[in-house]
Amino acid sequence: GRNFLLPRKLAIEASANNKAVIEQMKAASVRRSAKEKTQADELAKQFDGLSVTFQRRSGEGDQLFGSVTSGDIADALEKKSFHVDRRKIQLHEPLKQIGEFDVPVKLHKDVTTHLKVVIEKESVE
Repeated sequence: GRNFLLPRKLAIEASANNKAVIEQMKAASVRRSAKEKTQADELAKQFDGLSVTFQRRSGEGDQLFGSVTSGDIADALEKKSFHVDRRKIQLHEPLKQIGEFDVPVKLHKDVTTHLKVVIEKESVE
């Protein structure tokens, strides 16, 4: 510990003063987590009834010629002024069919909401 952790500031010595600092750091962390959770709850309420629609070219059997990825969904949400990181969209594999899908969005470790994604056939002119 003295040769590696303490010189690199990866740990601090367990003294009475440092224990008080650690308690303050824990309390700040709890307050920050509670604030992030309330913000995530508010954003989840805004997601109620929200849907994102994509128009893609498709072939036989309603198979898409491409796919709709979490990045596409994040971009569509950005256009609707919702700032959600694509990694928070819990899409296990890209959507490759036409239809309606319910995609989970994990806004916080305790807050997960669902987003309706509609993929329609692109009209051929």
